Amino acid sequence: MSSKTASLASDRSLSFTDSGSNRVGYQALALLSFAHFFIDLYSSGLSSFQPMLVQRFGLSLAQAGLLAGMLIFSSSLLQPVYGILSDKSGSRLFTVLAPAMAGIFISSLGLATGYPMLIAMVMLGGMGIASFHPQASANATARIRENKSRWMAVFISSGTFGMAFGPAFFTFLSERYGLEMTWLGAVPGVLVSIYLAFQFRLAPVSRETSNHFDAAALRAKWRPLAILFSLVFIRSIVQMVFSQFLPLYLNRERGFSVQSAALGLTLYLAFGGLGGFLGGNLADRYGGKRVILISMAGCLPFLAMFFLTDGWLALVALALAGLLLLFTIPVNLVMGQRLVPTQAGTVSALMMGFAWGSAGLVFIPLVGWTADRVGLGTAMACVSAFPVIGYFLARMIDENA
Repeated sequence: MSSKTASLASDRSLSFTDSGSNRVGYQALALLSFAHFFIDLYSSGLSSFQPMLVQRFGLSLAQAGLLAGMLIFSSSLLQPVYGILSDKSGSRLFTVLAPAMAGIFISSLGLATGYPMLIAMVMLGGMGIASFHPQASANATARIRENKSRWMAVFISSGTFGMAFGPAFFTFLSERYGLEMTWLGAVPGVLVSIYLAFQFRLAPVSRETSNHFDAAALRAKWRPLAILFSLVFIRSIVQMVFSQFLPLYLNRERGFSVQSAALGLTLYLAFGGLGGFLGGNLADRYGGKRVILISMAGCLPFLAMFFLTDGWLALVALALAGLLLLFTIPVNLVMGQRLVPTQAGTVSALMMGFAWGSAGLVFIPLVGWTADRVGLGTAMACVSAFPVIGYFLARMIDENA
């Protein structure tokens, strides 16, 4: 058989299996999106506990910010390490064990006996969160051939909705059973890990993907990757600061109850999840660059409106700011994976983890330290101006790179 005939036969074989591959791809997407919901539910657990932990242990805002920074470090900044390891080993345990580990340690923060134990439990829970994201995001749409931004938006938004539900979930547990019994929240994570152990299989290596880390492939696209990374970093400054400090701000400076403050974070993140889904769909139709520009420019007036108004108007502005700010989560990720398709796990870790983590590790403790001196509202309002930089940076994107 000639090489031309073999190639034709291979192409025909691929075409005959496209339908089955897509069906399996959608099943994998549904499974990983379900798990992503619970992983990110635990990632927002600390922000739910913060007002209670500050009161119990007499923490300063700087200490609360450092605790949040440790979570960001372990859950986000370490993601490239897990991305490289998962690309090298191809072991599914990075995904399977993550929900149980995150659930056990984050849900059990109410059992901590002091600040050092809080830091240790946060770090361990964060490691579970970090191990899930690179491999799961690389596999979520690996077998889906069309409209990848749209389907990646489903995966990303499921996590954002999990983050949105987390504050209400953990606040309910603490109010119903007490802070010492919030370990009950680990049960869903353990059950999800058991389910993944029986159901989750890695996508097979295709012509575009690889299980080997290739630094040269990343270096070849360093400039467009650097622009995308910087945009994620800028968005993450606002996103991370709000996710960690919004309940404290609403409770301390706006007079919300602990439960109402947690629901305020739920509102912000829920609209962010909706924004991620809309952004992914719009990117498939109008292009990623345009969606990023709309996000960076569009969120600014609503962020300002949140700080300048009160009551229901402020909450509407908060919701719309979250919706527009988080437009770009799936867009940045898919654009990065398209640039270096052979290193999907590592690129996912850079875009979803390292950028988020570096932004959070620097700015959450910095905002906490600043808030002790000028007030939390002022510190958060200053951070809200960063999308201005993002808008001008987005203009440098070359979608043909």
